[in-house]
Amino acid sequence: MFRIQSRDKETKARTGLLKTPHGDVPTPIFMPVGTGGTVKGILQRDLTDDIDAKIILGNTYHLYLRPGTEIIKEAGGLHHFMSWERPILTDSGGYQVFSLAGNRKLNDEGAVFKSHIDGSKHIFTPENTIDIQRILGSDIMMALDECAPFPCDHKYARKSVALTHHWLDRAVDHFRKTRPLWGREQYLFPIVQGGVFDDLRKESAEKIASAGMEGNAIGGLSVGEPAEEMYRVIEIVNDILPEEKPRYLMGVGTPANLLEAIERGIDMFDCVMPTRNGRNGMLFTSAGIINIKNRQWMNDFSPIDPEGPSPVSLNYSKAYLRHLVISGEILGSQISSIHNLAFYLKLMKEAREKINEGNFRKWKESMIKRLSERL
Repeated sequence: MFRIQSRDKETKARTGLLKTPHGDVPTPIFMPVGTGGTVKGILQRDLTDDIDAKIILGNTYHLYLRPGTEIIKEAGGLHHFMSWERPILTDSGGYQVFSLAGNRKLNDEGAVFKSHIDGSKHIFTPENTIDIQRILGSDIMMALDECAPFPCDHKYARKSVALTHHWLDRAVDHFRKTRPLWGREQYLFPIVQGGVFDDLRKESAEKIASAGMEGNAIGGLSVGEPAEEMYRVIEIVNDILPEEKPRYLMGVGTPANLLEAIERGIDMFDCVMPTRNGRNGMLFTSAGIINIKNRQWMNDFSPIDPEGPSPVSLNYSKAYLRHLVISGEILGSQISSIHNLAFYLKLMKEAREKINEGNFRKWKESMIKRLSERL
């Protein structure tokens, strides 16, 4: 399923190839977030042509509630339903359960929650989240976990880790007892938890590694902790997770976060930041970060990004994009989202190239300084 192709000499960065039934994915890779069967405001055509997304993410919680598993099953799985032929990873819904803290209760059986749509009551268990993801037909599915908040005390984090591990045993057992619904192999990734506590992260990483799945994920980061804490936890966990399997850092993050994590041996990422920030007028560019709403761009007729991560970056000016965003035009959100996602994917491609060339660290340090500047 996964093969390491090259390693950086000075860091733990590596390139690899993740093979799935819907195509091969080069790593390191960023996955655009398509929560409800859509990357917000972007046609699938643009995802492939302008952005060149190799794999996208869908969400079990949202798709289960709407349109529902019966509709997606009748459509032949999520790929058919949304007309997407490339790989899909689905989150188990654990993070959504975390974010609905006021509307859910956790116990050994699973997570009982109220729908954010109509208030109806539901339960997610390690078993039924596997069943839902079997119906979705995702290439990679995630085990149900609890994401502990930040900050939290050691006692709470320990209890949370114990619950995640209990659920994992049941998820793996059910995964092995069931078969893919659509005749294509599916892979299950368990998730390391433990907050910012070294002992719990080590314990969780050892448990997750022992499950023997095809890949592993690190969750519970980018939830409010300082960036240096996140990097420290990644180093602790990656010293334990098997090197020959892909490592997925969930919900992260800024371009600088991605490059720092790649240096520490992470292979896969997802985050709503490129699209959410884009819809609000924040653009990630080769020269730094732009708030397109600022007046300084009103008369700037230069391309959005002269280095052109996508055609829209070259074809439209900052002045035009500012006009669209300020006016609340849907096209403004669309152009901004396409540009930001293309920028992230181009950054991943360049990272792979620099790892292959053996000069990743020097390039990373110059890029972080450049990309973190606010223009």
